[in-house]
Amino acid sequence: MTLSAPVELPGMSQAGPKEKSLTKLIVAVSIGNALEWYDISSYGYFAVYVSKAFFPNSDPAISLLLTFGTFGLAFLVRPIGGVVLGAYADRHGRKASLMISIVLMTIGTLLIAIMPTYETIGLLAPIAVLVARLVQGFSAGGEFGSSTAFLVEHMPGRRGFIASWQFASQGLGQVLSSAFGVGLTTWLTAAEMSSWGWRIPFLFGILVGPVGIYIRNHLEDATAPPAAKHDSVVGKVFLEQKLRVVLAIGALAVSTAVNYLIIYMPTYVVKTLNLSPTVGYTATLVAAVAVTILTPIAGTVSDRIGRTTHMIAVGLVMLVSIFPAFLLLTRTPVPAVIVLAVLYLAALKAIYFGPLAALMSELFPPATRATGLGLSYNIGVTMFGGMGPVIMTWLGGFALIGDLAPGYYLTVVCVLSLWALITIRTTSADASY
Repeated sequence: MTLSAPVELPGMSQAGPKEKSLTKLIVAVSIGNALEWYDISSYGYFAVYVSKAFFPNSDPAISLLLTFGTFGLAFLVRPIGGVVLGAYADRHGRKASLMISIVLMTIGTLLIAIMPTYETIGLLAPIAVLVARLVQGFSAGGEFGSSTAFLVEHMPGRRGFIASWQFASQGLGQVLSSAFGVGLTTWLTAAEMSSWGWRIPFLFGILVGPVGIYIRNHLEDATAPPAAKHDSVVGKVFLEQKLRVVLAIGALAVSTAVNYLIIYMPTYVVKTLNLSPTVGYTATLVAAVAVTILTPIAGTVSDRIGRTTHMIAVGLVMLVSIFPAFLLLTRTPVPAVIVLAVLYLAALKAIYFGPLAALMSELFPPATRATGLGLSYNIGVTMFGGMGPVIMTWLGGFALIGDLAPGYYLTVVCVLSLWALITIRTTSADASY
């Protein structure tokens, strides 16, 4: 089967940066993605404290598993959000869907920030946190497809660069949550962190939401909804574009697995390596800065040399170096080695990430782009990202695997991504791949 390149419809915007403020476009579209990843990383980074507040148990390991289990369960609704809000974007425009997703995201963050603890309201606390995470999961599910479609349709000639800001903004969100982690664990005592300090990052997230809503509401949506009203957008994706969805999931797998491994790192540093939480937050902060800076550069390079040429090369480097990096990290668990190892993984992820959003968008035609992107992205993130911390925590309990669980996990996922990229390259008629 040959994958033909999607054809842009006449109604699609071809406006370039001379006609629009490129900065305003990037900020308006990326701010929701940054907020999404700020919320996700804050929950993951502060999982040790969230587990004590909402999932107390005599066994700390079980408490932590319940926390990450809730983290993972929220991802099960992401594909639903991707399909529902993606189809809405394909029918009614990208901006309309983007407004819904950022409002729901802000509501979910508010619920977690003000939620009373288990000690105060009992079982209602973990149930309410799960509901808040489900709301966030649904809204985040619709964010990627709509915002990526919006970006690439405004700058079709530089898709690699413009779409790379999707993932660069993820790095920015993680910079903020990591900075809170470093600052709070340095300035507050362990008791203060457990009592109220962990809420501060979520309260900050509430302030970001209204700003994003205001900016998006004043953004012109020059992309035309390409789907005919009588067409079943979801049906087309499920019936006619299954291979495209599978390949998009595969291409995404290793990058999202590395991403969620970095989110897991503060917990890994405390629970497995028995070091100060500040070490883990410092590592994630350095990693997030690298992602923010390197991702747009990688996207620009892919516009010149092709997506798969770029990504296969990075994937091969990942394949041969991920496990040795973790071997070094576990055999020499000192702060400098941990920070350097996480920085190395983040740099590889960023260079791989750069072309990814553009590659995924090019797999789907305009009429189903937001739906196809939303579905494939959220299935991939759920399978290989959201459930990653749970899988790695579980694998770590086996004596033969132990501390090296993340290394084994990422190596297997890397093989899957390389298969997807090679398949896209060999079956596509589009030279830009």
